[in-house]
Amino acid sequence: MNNAALPLALFLAFLGAGCAGPKTTYVDPGSSRLVTTTEGVNIQDFSQAADAMVNSLIDQLINPGQLQSGAPGQPALLAISRIQNNTGQQLDTDLLVRKIRIALLRTGKVQTSTTIAFGGPEDPLAAEEQQNNQFFNNQPTRRPDYTLSGKIIEDRTSAGKVRQSAYVFQLALTQVGQGIAVWEEEKTIVKQGGRPSVGF
Repeated sequence: MNNAALPLALFLAFLGAGCAGPKTTYVDPGSSRLVTTTEGVNIQDFSQAADAMVNSLIDQLINPGQLQSGAPGQPALLAISRIQNNTGQQLDTDLLVRKIRIALLRTGKVQTSTTIAFGGPEDPLAAEEQQNNQFFNNQPTRRPDYTLSGKIIEDRTSAGKVRQSAYVFQLALTQVGQGIAVWEEEKTIVKQGGRPSVGF
């Protein structure tokens, strides 16, 4: 190697060493090794909140047979209303709601409408076909028996070098015909730390 090429080789070796980072690995979503920060809602926060909400709803309404369906012999129909984000960050609330929907559907006692929802249908094509069916075949659209609404609230504080973030997940199930909340639940997740940590 000539003297002119030596600095270039050293530079490339230094650049390669600087770009090499820690090896990326898969982590189980339930693992204690997940990265957790006080700076926002993490995936495990949504998971904890969804599990708590589903367990409460199943224990209080589904297992005792309290859910009522407007269509005899069919599961109760649920529509998703507004899940308000009162935090300082942009959140996809479907990370919470979808887990709840899946768990409720698996009970066989609840179905979720994808054509009736706050802000418009989740599935526009299904909504269009539903309207066509109603218009051409004169078949009335089934209305939801219940709606699910809620809020995610954030509270931050600090003392010295310790930062604390609290996230409050609130949900309510309303019986549509009556306009009465038949179930409400709240799950609070509190995290403390000085900087981002793993398994915290």
